[in-house]
Amino acid sequence: MDLRLSGKRALICGGSSGLGRAVATALVAEGAHVALLSRDAAKLQGVADELNATGPGRAVIAPADLSDHASMLAAVDVAEAALGGPIEILLNNTGGPPPSGVSGLEPDLWRAQFEAMVLSIFRLTDRVLPGMKAMGWGRILNVASITVVEPVASLGVSNTLRASITAWAKTLAGEVAPHGITVNTLLPGRIDTPRIERLDAARAAANGITPEQARAEAAASIPVGRLGTPEEFGAAAAFLASPQAAYVTGSLIRLDGGAVKAI
Repeated sequence: MDLRLSGKRALICGGSSGLGRAVATALVAEGAHVALLSRDAAKLQGVADELNATGPGRAVIAPADLSDHASMLAAVDVAEAALGGPIEILLNNTGGPPPSGVSGLEPDLWRAQFEAMVLSIFRLTDRVLPGMKAMGWGRILNVASITVVEPVASLGVSNTLRASITAWAKTLAGEVAPHGITVNTLLPGRIDTPRIERLDAARAAANGITPEQARAEAAASIPVGRLGTPEEFGAAAAFLASPQAAYVTGSLIRLDGGAVKAI
């Protein structure tokens, strides 16, 4: 299937590794041009160099820290200048907080995580929406987690804040649909990324087992019997970012190998 993404301009948050890098790779393979946003400029450049060596799309970098909103918004200006026009595809993808419950946490921790994980997404989206509306076309993809459907006790802050993103996204989808803009939220389960490795290590330490045992136990609990690959996640995101997915909006899309038990 030709996804008709050639020449489209995308801004990819968290583009230096994991799910963000996987989406950027899939888009570049379809001929889209991507701006990679994360804190580590050197790491971003390495990813951009790899993507540019494969093409057919191209990659540029726009370093910024999502917790520093002024820096983040300035990075959008850099991205649009480098790509030659307004952002047409936005991947909202933020890092997750350390494992914790929800009771007894300091208000400052909640504020800091809300600024980095939630408010940054709201502000970044508001920054690119006028350009999308002027073009009459746009794609906004948000990376959340299956924990917004089936909360995990040890990921209390993530459960809570990512759930707020899904409600915001559903509301936004109705507001911008008349402008040819879709808004969808991807709910990854256990995709084989560095974050999952860190979570496995934390669970292993808490339970007195090895990270390899923690990983094997988790894989055994998934109906397909394995972790998902970043490439599988990237392929799904590329479809949702394409003109072919024009009738898909306001949706939560699970990529979990059947792990969530709810209908």
